[in-house]
Amino acid sequence: MSTVQLPTASTSTTAPAAAARTAGTRTLLACAVVAAPLWAVVSLTQALCREGFDLTRHPLSALGNGSLGWLQIANFLLAGLLTVLGATGLRRVMRGTPGGTWAPRLVRVFGLGMIAAGVFVMDPADGFPVGTPAGPPATLSPGGYGHMAAGSIAFTALIAACYVLGRHFSRAGRRGPAVASRVAGTALLLGNGWAMSGGPDGTVTLAVGVITAMLWVSVVAARARRSA
Repeated sequence: MSTVQLPTASTSTTAPAAAARTAGTRTLLACAVVAAPLWAVVSLTQALCREGFDLTRHPLSALGNGSLGWLQIANFLLAGLLTVLGATGLRRVMRGTPGGTWAPRLVRVFGLGMIAAGVFVMDPADGFPVGTPAGPPATLSPGGYGHMAAGSIAFTALIAACYVLGRHFSRAGRRGPAVASRVAGTALLLGNGWAMSGGPDGTVTLAVGVITAMLWVSVVAARARRSA
């Protein structure tokens, strides 16, 4: 006589719980996927449209000043929050793998740095907003110092995260993503270094480096989301 095996309480509850956790992880990863494109599009659109702004002279952070400065402030805060949430998703999918501890941590630090960069606004400088004297500000405000500190921490964390991701993919035998991770980290390292040294068009190299590294984290999150 055949018997019908009924699901036990553990098996009947484990599957929905696992499905809910997977859905939650995918949602968190989606936050990381959209963070970089959102920040880049909003920043570059303003760079093209805001009167007096010149990307060859002004960093994208300067957009936090002026009557429309709230747009860039909100951009920093929202993208930072999305990045922090996305880091939790990366931690879930990378747990137990090489770099699986530090890559998400560093991405989270970067997100927190973006939030801080939105709270502490860069001082007006070099003719932006319109009416600001040419050249750097005579003195930095507390907010200006805070923005510089937040940027330094955020950039360092993002560069390190890219290199840790490079190690993660190398150990997994994925040469293409490993190279791309290191290229993204190096783009930000060199772009930021050139800008800090006062090199010509340093604000452009910084913008390129930041956006490249941020977009790569979004790509990594998108790939993880597909396999989650």
